[in-house]
Amino acid sequence: MIRKQLLTLWALFLFASMAIAQDSKPITWKDIPTWKYMPGSAFEISPDGKWTVYGLVQLEGDGEIILQKVGDESSKKTFKIGSTSYPSMQFSEDGKWFVYTEYPTFSEKKANEKSKGKSLKNKAILVKLGTDEKKEFENVSNYAFNGKASSVLAINLSKEGNGDARGSDLLIYHLNSEKAQNLGNVADFSFNKAGNYLAYTVDAANQSGNGLYLMNVAANSMQILDSDKASYRSLAWTEKGDAFAALKMIKDKKYKQDKGQVIGVKNLASPQVTVYNPEKDSVNFNQAYTISQNRRPMWSDDLTRLFYGIHPLELAKKEEAKKELDQDSVKKAEAAAMQKIMADTTIKSISDLQKAIAKLDSGKVKGKKENDADTPDMTIWHWNDSRLQSRQQVMMNQDKNYSFWAMYDVNAGKHIQLQDSSMRDLNILDKQRYALGSDLQAYELDGNLDGQSYRDFYIVDLKTGEKKELFNKFYLPSYSSYPRESPDGTKLIYGLDGHFYIYDIPTAQSKNITEGLPTTFVNTEDDHNVEKPMNGALGWSSDSKYVILRDGWDIWQVPVGSGKETAINLTVNGKTDQIRYQYRFGLDPEEKGIDLSKPAYIRMYGEWTKKSGIAQLSPAKKGGLTPGAKVLIWDDFNVGNLSKAKNAETYYFFQEKFNEPTQVYLTDASLSNPKQVTNNAPDAEKYAWSAGTMLIDYVSDKGDKLQGTLFLPAGYVEGQKYPTVVYYYEKLSQTRHNWSNPGYSGTGWNPNIYTSNGFAVFIPDIVYKLDDPGMSAVWCVIPAVKEAIKTGVIDEKNIGIHGHSWGGYQTSFLITQTDMFKAAAAGAPLTNMISMYDLIYWNSGGGNMSIFEASQGRFRGGPWENWEAYERNSPVYHVKNVTTPLLLLHNDKDGAVDFTQGIEYYSALRRLKKPVVMMQYKGENHGLSKLENRKDYSVRMMEFFDHHLKGEAAPDWWKSGVNLLDLEEHLKGRAF
Repeated sequence: MIRKQLLTLWALFLFASMAIAQDSKPITWKDIPTWKYMPGSAFEISPDGKWTVYGLVQLEGDGEIILQKVGDESSKKTFKIGSTSYPSMQFSEDGKWFVYTEYPTFSEKKANEKSKGKSLKNKAILVKLGTDEKKEFENVSNYAFNGKASSVLAINLSKEGNGDARGSDLLIYHLNSEKAQNLGNVADFSFNKAGNYLAYTVDAANQSGNGLYLMNVAANSMQILDSDKASYRSLAWTEKGDAFAALKMIKDKKYKQDKGQVIGVKNLASPQVTVYNPEKDSVNFNQAYTISQNRRPMWSDDLTRLFYGIHPLELAKKEEAKKELDQDSVKKAEAAAMQKIMADTTIKSISDLQKAIAKLDSGKVKGKKENDADTPDMTIWHWNDSRLQSRQQVMMNQDKNYSFWAMYDVNAGKHIQLQDSSMRDLNILDKQRYALGSDLQAYELDGNLDGQSYRDFYIVDLKTGEKKELFNKFYLPSYSSYPRESPDGTKLIYGLDGHFYIYDIPTAQSKNITEGLPTTFVNTEDDHNVEKPMNGALGWSSDSKYVILRDGWDIWQVPVGSGKETAINLTVNGKTDQIRYQYRFGLDPEEKGIDLSKPAYIRMYGEWTKKSGIAQLSPAKKGGLTPGAKVLIWDDFNVGNLSKAKNAETYYFFQEKFNEPTQVYLTDASLSNPKQVTNNAPDAEKYAWSAGTMLIDYVSDKGDKLQGTLFLPAGYVEGQKYPTVVYYYEKLSQTRHNWSNPGYSGTGWNPNIYTSNGFAVFIPDIVYKLDDPGMSAVWCVIPAVKEAIKTGVIDEKNIGIHGHSWGGYQTSFLITQTDMFKAAAAGAPLTNMISMYDLIYWNSGGGNMSIFEASQGRFRGGPWENWEAYERNSPVYHVKNVTTPLLLLHNDKDGAVDFTQGIEYYSALRRLKKPVVMMQYKGENHGLSKLENRKDYSVRMMEFFDHHLKGEAAPDWWKSGVNLLDLEEHLKGRAF
């Protein structure tokens, strides 16, 4: 009865919707190239909260930005920005100026590609807000206003010529006087926060005048802080902007790496420059090392110590020096031979010249090989390698460039090395009193085999460099257990055996802060093969007196001291009302910890309603926050990305629905009466979108209470059944209100385009049982679809399924277990769990076994310990049961799921003469990246479902295939 009432309400709503949008049409793949949309979070608000700007781009066309004064429609201006996937734009901090990048147009880029011309250049356009004044700057690389001062715009021009030198012109444009000055050969530049100083480096041809410079912006005066035949780089200001550090790198032909020095500058009005040269410190500095350019230097907060990286020096090989000499002698000999041949040869025609060249080639001086003796090109794989050789290859540059933290005490004039190869990771804690070190080398091999993660942890005293062990073989079921520092740098919070602990570094004491609380902070819904993974802590209070934790439903304020204060459930009703208070919106990007004297804004999500919203927690009079969340926004949409203007109480958030594009809303601290300030997807009204969504409640065959979201087709009419595509990837019902921007995805899938073209789309949740990842899909998806059919929306005779990667695996497995589906499309699927277990995840170079045992695979042990489970869940071993036509996508350079997995399944189906077509896009990885390939597969997949689920004519490539000799002609006929 209730279901019938709901459907009646749907019908009334849909009738009204259809009357409004009766002239709309389905969006097609041909509409996508010129579809205008706001990419990601391409929205900015001026720091004073008075101006907004957002960008619209096209896949194959030119973009624009829309600038407007808040509340003043007449001030709206649109600026063309050329062709880009994401606009670049900035406000000055005083809210008086705005600058954006203008890129070459789409037609200019296409013409340039065709003619293979020189690279096209960008422009910077400076706008004086509230006026029609604009100023263009040509040939721009990047730019920046000078922070709070907002008096100049620095514009780095694109490098032209100048050989190997990194520098190019830097324009300093004075905003009030409208005068520009040119600083030549600038490589790096950076303003401090106040904007009264500019630090920059010069990198010129032949290193002439290379150095580190400081400009007093207000006085427009420059000082040379250091100058040498060296490369200066890695500028790093302190947070306050009262000092900065940099590196000075000098070439030494005896070594492969440049030798480094670290420079510290403070007392900016009368600069005090410290240059630490380790070559002059043979007592404290190991001369087998040098300061590394691969780690940015930094000052301590008290400006007494400089931190930097060091790495071993590697001698240049004698063979390389000899090779240079050999090549030089070869060039000289060839030049002499050419002169002799030309002198002895009369050249009267092209034929004579060709003979002379041939004569030179026949007697050409042969250069020596890189090595006199040939060496094999090979790799040695050893069973005790902690990392696979393939992983070592992926990590080779990172490993080669790895540097250890070190410190220079400026007052004592002493270098202290803070870590070495026995402790590979080091995190310098806030206030620079201590550092947290860790190392996994003892457990790396086992971790790469079974996926279980362990580390040793250490505390390093940053005054003395002394190291002491904190934890031995510490278990990390997830990153949420990893120790996290307090803002004062003296405490750590960590997860251990289902509880959170606080470690006080000065006293070396640990305390369990969650025992006895009437909840658990273990993520009990994590179904991977790990023990007691924790829900991640939201963070520390800024005074380091509390930690803010979440139990999956509610948010808790937990004191870390030894007093009588107890933990408080701040949100109170989360578990009771099945609302997940998920995370806090950080409104200040520079905050250190959570300031509990200010209201906290929390993202809310209804577990069974799929509503979302924002709640507020208020400060308490005696410190901390007051229990009880005040709901500010709560409705049937997807809301998030709450932010505010830097220097004003102007707030904004993003809001969307499945059939309504993402828009930005402006409001105040109460989040009441929000006003829409963007017009994302301005052409949306031309097209027909999904008529709405339905939530489907169901119970898995194993008794799990689950949900799925049914997306209705455009123009839905009650009582009419529709062809349906079922899509899944673990849990996705929470995407009920997510807008999917029409586009060519890397997997070919876009639910909005399918619903626009008359398909219903159903997305059910899947939860997993250990040792049964494939059967879990059967136990969840089939009962979900059966329940969804009861709505009367789905045509049970025309249901297709699609998934990619892990979803592709579920698809390839499901069709071996049921005949419910009329067509299936599987992208990059795992098909043989036994053979896949021992293959390599080439994108990372690591082995798959850890993924199978502790991550997505969810098996206990390897195949030899659990053979029946691996076989039971492998599609290829049940291939004889398949009756569903399958469109298979697998690319030859897939670095996640090996290409052989697709080949195994395709070959087995082909052997049994089952209907299967496999698409292979040469050179592509796990998803499609090239636009032409994304276009092609998106269209083919819809053609496939149109044929099988709508009864449209079969495309020729499905009906009869395409011979290799005919492929070029076939593709020409499909181009659009």
